[in-house]
Amino acid sequence: MIEVIRAFIAAVCILAGTAVMLVAAIGVNRFHYVLNRMHAAALGDTLGIGLVLLGLMVHNGLTFVSLKLLLIIIFFWNASPVCSHLISNLEVQTNPDLEKECEIHYE
Repeated sequence: MIEVIRAFIAAVCILAGTAVMLVAAIGVNRFHYVLNRMHAAALGDTLGIGLVLLGLMVHNGLTFVSLKLLLIIIFFWNASPVCSHLISNLEVQTNPDLEKECEIHYE
């Protein structure tokens, strides 16, 4: 009975993570501006991968593989915001039409 419950929880986490990544992919294709696309991709990436790996951890139980999966989650949760910040900073520094595209008015 415990195995069935673990398999169900794992399946729900994996399906939820897959759904989040699918919504993020749709968001990346719908948005027109690079910073909006990056935001959709970063959120979907972090949450989607986290849920899928959490589902795999539940499925495997308390093993050394689960520890490795936890380390991957920690790495992605630290690396994804840093990469998003670097990409957005590069866009802000190199885009001459940023004020027009973002409706920013400097005074």
